[in-house]
Amino acid sequence: MSSIHKNLSDFQHIEVASAKGKKFGIVVSQWNVEVTGKLFEGAVKRLIGQGADESAIDVIHVPGSFELISGANWMFTQKNFDAVICLGCVIQGETRHFDFICQAVATGLSDVGIKYSKPVIFGVLTTDNLEQALERSGGKHGNKGEEAAVTAIQMATLKI
Repeated sequence: MSSIHKNLSDFQHIEVASAKGKKFGIVVSQWNVEVTGKLFEGAVKRLIGQGADESAIDVIHVPGSFELISGANWMFTQKNFDAVICLGCVIQGETRHFDFICQAVATGLSDVGIKYSKPVIFGVLTTDNLEQALERSGGKHGNKGEEAAVTAIQMATLKI
């Protein structure tokens, strides 16, 4: 489905569960902070808006998206989180670095989730340019950080 004219952060079609009583970790990349900062704000706002206590949200900042993997792993070794949200932004450049980082981050975060049998949420933008990233971090296409928070809440609630 094309996102050209759609706000992807519209959740009117589902009932988002309550985050009350749940513990969330957020790992956020410092690279492309003009984007990741907005993703972070969206995630926290949604978690609190769904009833999460601010004291039940722990945050660590890592240098880049590749380091989200270690950050998520550390989160689960430190506390019993219901879900960990990983927020980053990788923008296509002139080399294949983009491809290697995106693939490694996706695989690494998936591996952490499997290792701990806990939801690790992929809130990493992989865009062609900064404009697309800004459109997805609070711009015309919504805020992927908010979407990641909804996913974390829904998965934490589904856990059996």
